[in-house]
Parts: sequence; structure tokens; C-alpha cells
Amino acid sequence: QVHLVESGGALVQAGGSLRLSCAASGRTLSGYRMGWFRQAPGKERAFVARVTWSNGLTYYADSVKGRFTISRDNAKNTMYLQMNGLKPEDTAVYYCAVGPISGPFGTWGQGTQVTVSS
Repeated sequence: QVHLVESGGALVQAGGSLRLSCAASGRTLSGYRMGWFRQAPGKERAFVARVTWSNGLTYYADSVKGRFTISRDNAKNTMYLQMNGLKPEDTAVYYCAVGPISGPFGTWGQGTQVTVSS
């Protein structure tokens, strides 16, 4: 069973950058994909980006395309989310998740808070 731990959340000014990390342990990730989601106060959790572990194929929500970059380090079993050009509307708790390529994201981390001040 995979265990996920996020880190890197912080308070940052609009226009700034942050890099979130998600360390995975417990199993190999071949055949899986990992993703980032976020939940703002009073809103439902929303998809941000995902990466297929074996080939690095990525996909982004329109709201973050061109500003955020998802990546993974196979050796460290860690996924990253580089966030540039942050906006106040990016304020949310960010969660990482993992699931089989053909299935839902079934394992989630505890979340890390990102706050963007205007």
C-alpha cells in the first residue's frame, strides 16, 4: 500500500513561486499515475495536474496550464509541482494522490496549505 506525504506549502505573494513535493513509499509506482488536486475554502476538490509514472506523460487543468509544471523523480519516488505566477485564486489545500493508470485516484496524502496574498 502506498503512503503519500506532501510538503512545500507556504504563504507567498501574488506572482511568486512555490514547489510542492509528494514523497511516495510502500510500493513501486510503475503502472500508476500520480496527481495533484486542490481544495479552496467552500469549494469542492479540483484536479490540478497528473503524471504517468512510467513515461512522464502529463496533463493539466486549464486554470494552471503554462504556470504550473508537474514532474517526478523515479529515484526518489517523489512527485513535484512547480507553481509559478501564483494568483490569490490558487489559494487552497493541495493534495497529492496515486492510482492505477486505468482507474481512479484511490490513495491520498494529508494535504499542504498554499496561501497566495494579493
